[in-house]
Amino acid sequence: MVELRKSQFGKNVIIEENPLSKWLFSNTTSAWIWLALRVYLGYSWLTAGIGKLTSEVWTGAKAGVALEGFMGGALAKAEAGEVAGWYAWFLESVVIPNAVPFSYMVAWGEVLVGIGLIVGLLTGIAAFFGATMNMSFLLAGTVSTNPVMFMIAVILILAWKVAGWHGLDRWVLPRLGTPWSTRK
Repeated sequence: MVELRKSQFGKNVIIEENPLSKWLFSNTTSAWIWLALRVYLGYSWLTAGIGKLTSEVWTGAKAGVALEGFMGGALAKAEAGEVAGWYAWFLESVVIPNAVPFSYMVAWGEVLVGIGLIVGLLTGIAAFFGATMNMSFLLAGTVSTNPVMFMIAVILILAWKVAGWHGLDRWVLPRLGTPWSTRK
C-alpha cells in the first residue's frame, strides 16, 4: 500500500517495508549477520592500515613514496583510458603534490575504519568512509578486493540501525540520538 502524507516540505511517500528488509535492517536478531560482515571488513581494513602505519614509505621517513607510486600507476592507466580523466586530474593536481598528508590520511583512515567496524562504534559512518576509500581505489583502476569490500560497506550503511547492535553502537547511538530528532 502506498500512502502520501503532507509535510511542511511537500508530500512524503510512505511505502510499507517488505518483511525481509524490515528484518534485515531493523530487527536485532539479524545483527549476527552484520557482526560477521563487520568483523571481516574491519579486520581487512585494520590489517591494511597497520601495514601502512609500520611502513617507512607510507608513514615513516619516506612517507608519501608508496602513494606517489600508486598514483603514478593510476595516471598511466588514465593515459590508456582505464581511469577517468577528471580523476586523473584530481590525482595529479591535488593528491600527488600533497602525497605525505594523503599517505597519513589513508593509513590512519584504514586503521580507524577497521577499529570502528570491529568494535561496532558508529558503524554506518565507519562503513561510509571505508566505502569512500574503496571507491577511490576503484577509480584509480585497482580492482583487487575493493568491489567486495565496497558492497559489504554499502550493505552495512543500509543496516546502520542494527549493524552495531553486538558492539558499542548498542549503547552509543541511543545516547547520541540522531541529528533530526529532538532530545527530551
